[in-house]
Amino acid sequence: MTIKTEATRAVNTSAVFGTVLVAVFVSNLDLFVVNVAMPEIARDFGGTSLVTLSWLLNAYAIAFAALLVVFGRLADRSGHRRGFIAGIVVFTVGSLLCAVAPSVAFLIAARVVQAAGAAALLPTSLALLLAVTPLERRAGAVRAWSASGGVAAALGPVVGGLLVELDWRWIFVINVPVGVAALLMSRRVLPEIRGEKTGVRPDLLGAALLTVAVGTLALGLVRSNDWGWTSPQVVGSFAVTLVLGTWFLIRSARHPSPVVELPLLRTPQFGPATIAMLLFSVAFSAMVLSVALWAQNGWGYSALRAGLALAPGPLMVPLLAIAAGPLVRRFGAGPIAAVGNVALAGGLALWILNVGQTPRYAADLLPGLILVGIGVGLALPTLMAVGSSALPPDRLATGSGILNTGRQVGAVVGVALLVSVIGSPHTRAETVDAFQSGWTATIVVCLLGAVTALFIRRPQQ
Repeated sequence: MTIKTEATRAVNTSAVFGTVLVAVFVSNLDLFVVNVAMPEIARDFGGTSLVTLSWLLNAYAIAFAALLVVFGRLADRSGHRRGFIAGIVVFTVGSLLCAVAPSVAFLIAARVVQAAGAAALLPTSLALLLAVTPLERRAGAVRAWSASGGVAAALGPVVGGLLVELDWRWIFVINVPVGVAALLMSRRVLPEIRGEKTGVRPDLLGAALLTVAVGTLALGLVRSNDWGWTSPQVVGSFAVTLVLGTWFLIRSARHPSPVVELPLLRTPQFGPATIAMLLFSVAFSAMVLSVALWAQNGWGYSALRAGLALAPGPLMVPLLAIAAGPLVRRFGAGPIAAVGNVALAGGLALWILNVGQTPRYAADLLPGLILVGIGVGLALPTLMAVGSSALPPDRLATGSGILNTGRQVGAVVGVALLVSVIGSPHTRAETVDAFQSGWTATIVVCLLGAVTALFIRRPQQ
């Protein structure tokens, strides 16, 4: 299969790079501002529980995970530029719906619309970027693409805190003018890069199976404290997950255009990188939500103060994303990603040892944040780069979609796992114990991710 570009369109690589990074930045920013805004949203809607509000994150991530590869494959067939523009439109409309939401249920539904737009944006953005980048520079381009997410992570808590001071709805309103500007730029600068319009359509039933399987897993985890781990509801949720997950894998193995191309997962680089990305994302999402909740519920910080407090950790990510390149070339992607997971675990361990009821930010929270930022900066861009750089041209959007599907499934499990472990503590002492238990569970996942990363083979020279 050959990659075609419009002969009449002069490709400005810098303009393409800037345009797609704006979209990636906004979609990542939205995740982190919501984490900071959750306590304020709960108060505005009459003290809605964390179990319910966790679906603001989980519904987004589940829809994102299920649709990423579907939209990536459609873009491979019909055009990455067209898919990217459609994603911007849907994401912007979803943001507007979130901003005017009259209830939590409406807000969760609007988040699904947002996720559909983001699912079209992310794989097509990377595909557009890689397709106009020479092969020898692809790993660096992916690192820059990943670093934009790190910048969003750094600015997200601060921007979210500032906007929540006005009203939490502004965290969604701000996406609308940015989306309109990105749409106008996209129509002017993005080339049309696509494969031939051949092959069968993506497996929509497979996407539905993945959606329900991940959703029932999250349901069983977040409601485990209310229903009981051995209750029929929780056991039934996990049983449904097992049955539908098995059906999904069987269907993926047999369908001519599956959500997940299982042969790709058997490659020495792509497969271990995807599994390591999933495990890393479990730990990362649990960490982000835990520290945002702890700063506000544990120490009583305002949303703005919490955002400023969290910023130093994510600020490390863009710097490490660039600095990790020479380290990867020398030692290999697997060891560097493994060290990143261990550093993330080390930051969580510092919180377990130091953080208590008395707010002592510089002594107790900040050192762990910096170590966490180092870990994320080493692991996330490295895993994205090693996975994406191994993809053939005709599977750029599809393959990057699989990587990001792993990220989003991990995010769902991480949020659900944290909510399950911390429960609903009533006293400050119980709150400390609950968060320490959550951080301990997250450390275990970090170490599993580190071991998995070591299975990533170095490419043959």
